[in-house]
Amino acid sequence: MRTKFIKVLGQDNQCLNNLNIDGKDIIRGLNQVPKTLPSKYFYDDIGSEIFQKICELPEYYPTRTETSILRQCADEVAQITGACELVELGSGSSTKTQFLLNAYQKISDKCKYIPIDVSGGIIKTSILNLQKKYPDLLIEGLIGSYEQALAILESVIVPSRMIFFLGSSIGNFTAQECNSFLRRIAHTLKPSDYFLIGIDLQKDIKILEAAYNDSKSITAAFNLNILSHLNWRFQSNFNLNLFRHEAIYNQANNQIEMYLHCLETHRVSLDTLNLNVFFEAGESILTEISRKFDLTILQNELELQGLKTLKIWTDKNRWYGVILCQAVELK
Repeated sequence: MRTKFIKVLGQDNQCLNNLNIDGKDIIRGLNQVPKTLPSKYFYDDIGSEIFQKICELPEYYPTRTETSILRQCADEVAQITGACELVELGSGSSTKTQFLLNAYQKISDKCKYIPIDVSGGIIKTSILNLQKKYPDLLIEGLIGSYEQALAILESVIVPSRMIFFLGSSIGNFTAQECNSFLRRIAHTLKPSDYFLIGIDLQKDIKILEAAYNDSKSITAAFNLNILSHLNWRFQSNFNLNLFRHEAIYNQANNQIEMYLHCLETHRVSLDTLNLNVFFEAGESILTEISRKFDLTILQNELELQGLKTLKIWTDKNRWYGVILCQAVELK
């Protein structure tokens, strides 16, 4: 068994959930009009478990659609890139990743997989599961944020590397954040390294809104759990019964917007942050955006950051896409 040590990035040892926890982003977001919360706070251990349930919902097409694409294209991805270090941002349960691991083990018996996630619990569980299925796979789990992980990777030179970012998680970034993220990816990779990304494409509004307002209210529980996470992390007193989940599609910006609507006027204290926040009935907190992409536009944005598209795979409905890029030197 070749698994290496699980590394926690940073100094947060209160459970293995490592975020930049000074809380400045919380203070900034809750003092804005309208109020916002960073979506990274969805993913404590409980939030990660709830998200796995979301992925199994019939309304939530992204996971099963991306899975079907990866099942078909994994061997081709491995053949194009050749043997390389595999680095996954936001790895979660690593379930879909197994299509890639299977493909790479066909071409090399010295594979290395680096799963990265902010949830220590999900990293530990997924690695234990992978150990049973891939006893010869070298795994080095990193618990921390994308920024922390990319800073570590940048300082470690390997012959060949592929970073991959699945689940259309890039849709959670604003356009400006997206460009900064892609620039950082390109900077972390050396020329000829690879980047594989999954993206959710623009489609009928009814399909989109149903995926984020499921009939079992599991997405609602996921959204409300962000308040539970703040309660234990920052010693706050959010009452989850005073908020209601809703997700809407903003057609002008081509993005799902997920909100928590305040049902009663009240005040919340976040003791660790020395912060008191007043909420009025009817006021909303924006907790997440999920942008839906145009393939041609995103391809151009990737190229501007030094990530040249090698191949694109989509499902038959063109609901979802997987793009393989190669890092190139910008002129």
